[in-house]
Amino acid sequence: MDLTLTISFLGVAILLTLMPGPDILFVIAQSISQDKKAGIATALGLCSGLIVHITAAALGVSAIIYQSALAFAIVKYAGAAYLLYLAWQSFKEKEASFAIHHTKPLTYRSLYKKGILMNLLNPKVSLFFLALLPQFVNKQLGHITLQMVILGILFLVQALIIFAVVSVFSEKLRHVLLANPFIAKRMNMIKGSLLALIGIQIAFSEK
Repeated sequence: MDLTLTISFLGVAILLTLMPGPDILFVIAQSISQDKKAGIATALGLCSGLIVHITAAALGVSAIIYQSALAFAIVKYAGAAYLLYLAWQSFKEKEASFAIHHTKPLTYRSLYKKGILMNLLNPKVSLFFLALLPQFVNKQLGHITLQMVILGILFLVQALIIFAVVSVFSEKLRHVLLANPFIAKRMNMIKGSLLALIGIQIAFSEK
């Protein structure tokens, strides 16, 4: 690996991970609605889903999806529909059901699975890696696919660390919000709004 390119890649990766996007918003939503462990479990799921996208980009599968308008649209709208369904579930619960002692929290395994599914149903992630990774590959060193996989793993690790930190701070924000009775009764509405925003963002995204 080229050290200079790798350091540059990490800098870009950190900035991109911190940008308000579907993944980080999803982690924030789960951390605020439940706790930091829920956010971290979600982050683990999202990052597990990244393994599939990284592999697809390294092997060129993403290019096939990109060339097929139908395949891209099917995956994109399936992902948007899934997130809007989760938002609808939160809106159904409304005010009363968010009371901490009455709401049954989702298991961490369930959140992990949701993270995987959400990431797999977002075709833009594969296209993102397909566009990003080759820019930081040193062709003179050869082993292009291996270099892309290594860069993808580095992206995954830094994303997991950032998501974990975001989960911790989101839980602190949760405590602040719950201290306000008006907001506390509407936490499910806040969560639902976040999920709906992510779903709409994916649905109207372009290649």
